[in-house]
Amino acid sequence: MLTVLLVMLAGVGAGSLGAMLGLGGGIFLVPILNIGLNIPIDKAMAISLVTVIATSNFVSLSSAGRKWANARLAMVLQVPAAIGALAGLEILALIEPRMREQIFGGTALLVAAVMIARLDHRNVMLRAAGDVGALGGRIEDPDTGQNVAYRVTRLPFGLSVACCAGIISSLVGVGGGILVVPALNSRCGVPMRVAAATSAVILGITALPGVVGYYVAGHLTMPLLAAGAVLGVLAGSRAGFWITTRVKVRALKILMAGILAGVAVEYLYFK
Repeated sequence: MLTVLLVMLAGVGAGSLGAMLGLGGGIFLVPILNIGLNIPIDKAMAISLVTVIATSNFVSLSSAGRKWANARLAMVLQVPAAIGALAGLEILALIEPRMREQIFGGTALLVAAVMIARLDHRNVMLRAAGDVGALGGRIEDPDTGQNVAYRVTRLPFGLSVACCAGIISSLVGVGGGILVVPALNSRCGVPMRVAAATSAVILGITALPGVVGYYVAGHLTMPLLAAGAVLGVLAGSRAGFWITTRVKVRALKILMAGILAGVAVEYLYFK
């Protein structure tokens, strides 16, 4: 029971960070379970994917999620993400766990570098009345208190990244937000909070093929730990959405980059 309690507390932390950054929490939960609690990497990834689905459902139904998420963009990105997740299942059986750890670490390091490179970039137009196109939107920017607008640019790039995110989701047990959020924010013109909420909405379906794959492979064998992690992540997600409206976007980017860099170093050099 002590292990279940520790996993639940880990889920609270991972859920808070995942909700704030739109990453689903998996990228934080996997190293906590694997490194901190010495749970085998495949079992940690399987538990993580279960929590990703729970987080996605919470975001989709919460008032904060509905406020920030771009539903039209989420539906467009969901198709290539699901295709990528199914492709990832085929690749999963062909590579060793250590290689998946290296993919995990390398992806985290790349994303951290991109976020720092565009730390002060803002993806909003101060005139909210402008044409935002078919997938753009208008929001009230908490950082400035103004009504702002944004346009979605480089959509083919976003679709390609969503497909890659689906592959990563199945391979390393995360929801794919590790790729989708930075891509939408840094290259597709979507504000950070909108990118995070939109990513969180699509993560559940993206993670589902991975859960099935890990279950069939015999890695989803700790139902009590999975349940504890889900409860923790749901509680943490609620706290994360409360925090995200009270923290500057720049601070969120710095937090995201720092955590990802630490995870990358651990999996690339110390595992």
